[in-house]
Amino acid sequence: MEMAGVRVDSGALRGLSEEFARTMSTVESQAFEMAGREFNMGSPKQLADVLFNRLQLPILKKTKTGPSTDASVLDQLHDKHPIIGMIMEWREVQKLKSTYTDVLPTLVNPNTGRIHTSFKQAVAATGRLSSLNPNLQNIPIRKESGKRIRAAFIADEGCRLISADYSQVELRLLAHLSGDPGLTQAFCDNQDIHTRTASEIFSVPEADVTREQRGAAKSINFGLMYGMSSFRLAREQQISRKEAQQYIDCYFERYSAVKSFMESCVAFGRSNGYVETVLGRRRYVAELDARNPMRRSAAERIAVNTPVQGSAADIVKLAMLNIDKRLKNESFKTRMVLQVHDELVFDAPEAEVEQVKQLVKHEMENAYKLRVPLTVDCSSGYNWFQAH
Repeated sequence: MEMAGVRVDSGALRGLSEEFARTMSTVESQAFEMAGREFNMGSPKQLADVLFNRLQLPILKKTKTGPSTDASVLDQLHDKHPIIGMIMEWREVQKLKSTYTDVLPTLVNPNTGRIHTSFKQAVAATGRLSSLNPNLQNIPIRKESGKRIRAAFIADEGCRLISADYSQVELRLLAHLSGDPGLTQAFCDNQDIHTRTASEIFSVPEADVTREQRGAAKSINFGLMYGMSSFRLAREQQISRKEAQQYIDCYFERYSAVKSFMESCVAFGRSNGYVETVLGRRRYVAELDARNPMRRSAAERIAVNTPVQGSAADIVKLAMLNIDKRLKNESFKTRMVLQVHDELVFDAPEAEVEQVKQLVKHEMENAYKLRVPLTVDCSSGYNWFQAH
């Protein structure tokens, strides 16, 4: 993948950069009007002065240099004044511009016309691959601006990009590792796991689950694997902490084997000094007996998360090896160009696209046998956004 690189449309990125600059200028003008004066939106000190002195918004957190204006604070202040939305939009666009649209065109190799990232195996403790110089694994996809950046990653002439993405692989691994009957049955029946969880938590038929209820269930399904607290759930869903704790308690009541599995991970780590993935790869975990509760809690989160996320990393790597072997042995010209955690991206000649899609889907879904099926969404397009 490092040698193959990925082709980018530098002109499209430069055009996006100019557009982002105009957006930032417009947002700045609107924010200055709301504040009653101009200020540097990139300066935490000047921003704090505007928010907490001029506009008299409540100070929620302090740092050594004064009131905090970090993302968590802005999230909590979002409904207090319309300028907060302007600041958040400005920061988002500025991040995309400075990290991607300004930088990526400068990283195109003049000899190949492609960007060649580096993949590291020993950076992430869970075993996930890390992309560096540049990091191509953090390009946002949920918002329109991020999608347009992905659209600048293009296939070679006469080719198409293929994107193959595991569907909820970590939740499927949680079902496999915990053996929870409800979670296992939901995946075996090909149910929408978030709707199923919402139905259980809110005691409503699946057909009556609202968008908000499904959103809360999604936060719980993914968040509890990473040790999400009731405080964080309450903040994310804008509900009371008591209500958030009730949701969590209800989740563990419905999926009791998940709770037992999490407790067993911590107990195993405490007894052995390590936890391991489905392939037996170990991660040593210190401080499970630490007196400091924050350090102990952090170690417990690692003990629970590593068997799940680390196993997902193992399975993706197995699939990559199997796919690479078949592409070479069967004389395909298709090249694997990117890995973004649960997603693999290929640059395939048009004549090979459909056959390679079938090959990739088969190898990814059969890389490792679980008690629930692994499913892969596979599609193609002339750029990365179209293919995803």
